[in-house]
Amino acid sequence: MSKNIVLGVSGSVAAYRACDLARELMRRGFAVRVCLTGSAEKFVTRSLFEALTGYACLVDTFEEPISGRMAHIDWARQASALVIAPATANTIAKVAHGIGDDMLTTIALAYQGPMLIAPAMNPTMYASETNQAAMAILADRGVWFVEPTVGDVACGENGQGKFADVQRIADEVVALARTSKLLAGKKVLITSGPTQEPIDMARFISNRSSGKMGAALAQAALLMGAEVTVISGPTAVRIPVGVKLIRVKTAVEMLDAGLLEVSEADFVIGAAAVADYRPAQASHSKLRRSDAHLSLELVPNPDVIAALAAKAKPGSKVIGFAAEPSEDTGYAIEKMARKGLSAIVFNDVSQPNQGFESETNRLQFLTPDGKSADSGLLSKTQCALWLIHQVVDSISS
Repeated sequence: MSKNIVLGVSGSVAAYRACDLARELMRRGFAVRVCLTGSAEKFVTRSLFEALTGYACLVDTFEEPISGRMAHIDWARQASALVIAPATANTIAKVAHGIGDDMLTTIALAYQGPMLIAPAMNPTMYASETNQAAMAILADRGVWFVEPTVGDVACGENGQGKFADVQRIADEVVALARTSKLLAGKKVLITSGPTQEPIDMARFISNRSSGKMGAALAQAALLMGAEVTVISGPTAVRIPVGVKLIRVKTAVEMLDAGLLEVSEADFVIGAAAVADYRPAQASHSKLRRSDAHLSLELVPNPDVIAALAAKAKPGSKVIGFAAEPSEDTGYAIEKMARKGLSAIVFNDVSQPNQGFESETNRLQFLTPDGKSADSGLLSKTQCALWLIHQVVDSISS
């Protein structure tokens, strides 16, 4: 039976492109039911979407295609994913603040599964503090965004606000709809972000990790029903609501926090970029500039993922990451064996749009029996979903 998608269309000029998105989702095996806002109906008609999808299209809050059945409850309960594309600033704000004054926002209030939003609007409106704050609220709840692209928009201005590519949105929906309750009742521990190793009170040694991969993994695990704990180094990335978040700075702090949590975890994923070394002595004051050379003595940090693997409960799965500056997986495979890991995730950070600070990544999932799987270049959201499925599949195979 096809998975059901509710496609919400709000009053952007880009509403006509929702027709292409509906057809693309149908090509990928989804049953698509469309809900229009009143403003969207100024650009497209319900008859158009009913002809495209074969299903009734809703607009008014009190419509009941099946007499005696509350459509907003039925549609919310039956959907594998709720997609709002295009989404205006008005609709984003209403969903963020729990306003249900039309059928689409009422469905959103009743819906409890994965939600994807693809904004489309004037660049100034998109960048406004109010809109970004509303998006942040939704992101904290685990809503996934396909950000608009930079280009010419309907008003003639140029900037970030153009509706994203339909294929890209469809790819994200496919990844999102694959989620299930595979991890219901399981506990997942994730280390994320960089560590900061102090030189003095003002300076530290760190790295380029943004924490985006760890945050995406937390979202994916939550959507699969897991109880999730994230131990994160300093990062500005938002961790979804519902996650137990433990903030740390140094590798030693990350290890100490991990040792307190690992005995309860069914899965441990070491996505953090832990500094290999730290200054032997950190100054409690600020080191002053002079003409003399300054030497720092560095000492090894503890191996966080190896220590957690050694303390993990019997039967748990411990997954490490190996970010390498080449496509050679040899060191990653050796690292997996040396650290006693159940599997390792390799990514070549020398390639563009992969790894540190990027919105996309490409992962290889390697296991001790020599098996490997390649994600291809995906958003970090899709990579996270792909990786969680690989971990689950490796247990059942």
